[in-house]
Amino acid sequence: MDIRSLEKRAVQIRKDIIEIIYGAKTGHTGGALSSTDIMTTLFYGIMNIDPKNPKNPDRDRFILSKGHSVEPYWCLLAELGFIEKEELKTFSQFGTRLIGHPNNKVSGVEMNTGSLGHGLSVASGMALAAKMDEKAYRVFTLMGDGEQAEGSVWEGAMFAAHYKLDNLVAIIDRNRLQISGCTEDVMGLDPLDKKWESFGWNVIEINGNSIPELYEMLEKKPACEGKPTLILANTTKGKGVSFIENQAAWHHKVPTDAEYQQAMQELDERLKALEVSYE
Repeated sequence: MDIRSLEKRAVQIRKDIIEIIYGAKTGHTGGALSSTDIMTTLFYGIMNIDPKNPKNPDRDRFILSKGHSVEPYWCLLAELGFIEKEELKTFSQFGTRLIGHPNNKVSGVEMNTGSLGHGLSVASGMALAAKMDEKAYRVFTLMGDGEQAEGSVWEGAMFAAHYKLDNLVAIIDRNRLQISGCTEDVMGLDPLDKKWESFGWNVIEINGNSIPELYEMLEKKPACEGKPTLILANTTKGKGVSFIENQAAWHHKVPTDAEYQQAMQELDERLKALEVSYE
């Protein structure tokens, strides 16, 4: 997809996210919206994946370490054809496969995630396996910034640097808010870039809600010879819906009827604006 198509797709995925959270009356709205541009760029613009052959041994791998922000994952898998779109209506309902965290019974999901801090270590193991098997696939993992307080993240960071896993790309959705407030108040992280560099990583800081910037960085293979890459993606929690943006209360909040209507209207207006800007 070209950049224009990716940007439009990201807005549509945001609409789908609001739709399924509103319908289920549960979900992680803020983090789902902040990470949508990252995941849309990966799934539509970067990764070698095929819904008709989801177990292709040469496919790229994706691990959603911040598993609670699963809504864009389900929506993207439905749009791409890994699952039926109709199944999105069952999100978080009794007996569904589409639970509130990734479930590897669903085609396109590599592993169950939810316990924060595990994704990087598993992704590192997958990247090492690719090296050992002389495979060209890449491994991507998306982490939250609140997750950086987990010790296992830093164990994975040491492992990946030690084995020079330049086929591994870790991304931090740096929206600076977690369930209990600002990350810097809960557990200070800055200077996060220097910390990752000190662990032997190639660190790139970008606007994580800019699809052109995301695409430019993610398409490089490898981004840095002999080093794993950490993309510090500065994002806005709740990106795309005015009254949700930068509000910690929307970490796990569900829109009312009126908020649902306003959110969908704003996103429709954004789609129209994109059409005009590219004319």
